[in-house]
Amino acid sequence: MNTPKQNFLVISALGEDRPGLVNDLSRCVLESGCNIADSRMTVLGGDFAIILLISGNWNAVAKLEDQLPPLAERLGMTITSRRTALRATHGDMLPYAVDVVALDNPGIVHNLANFFSSRQINIQDLSTSCYAAAHTGTQMFSVHMRVDIPARLHIATLRDEFMDFCDQLNLDAIIEPVKG
Repeated sequence: MNTPKQNFLVISALGEDRPGLVNDLSRCVLESGCNIADSRMTVLGGDFAIILLISGNWNAVAKLEDQLPPLAERLGMTITSRRTALRATHGDMLPYAVDVVALDNPGIVHNLANFFSSRQINIQDLSTSCYAAAHTGTQMFSVHMRVDIPARLHIATLRDEFMDFCDQLNLDAIIEPVKG
């Protein structure tokens, strides 16, 4: 059976948060004949942000692209899109999870990103949040990320360097292989 070649589109949308946005966006994707292959959605402040990886045949993706400007107007959102391809997998990468908790201070994300990028380690996924510590109410900051570590790196050495780095910045951290 010959299946049509899949095309991929990344869509990002940002607008004032309100009920029904996911419904309206996903209906547009479905009605165009496309599929949501991957997504991230969150409320940041008073705004709703969404990133979608859409798959479909060439005609369906083109139809969806044509529908995005009127959809943005109707929903009062800023919507951008870009054609993409599936990322090639590299068998020489080891997926690791990194979790960091610290007092909320400027520069934590930048310092972590600099640590990993200086070692040619790619950050695949990153999320952060602020919260008040139990009992004291102290403002805390947490970071969760997934990184791809080149297999050529010595993991024990990297872990030691990372823990020393975190100790210097007073960050409580864990780095461990992704499970499952």
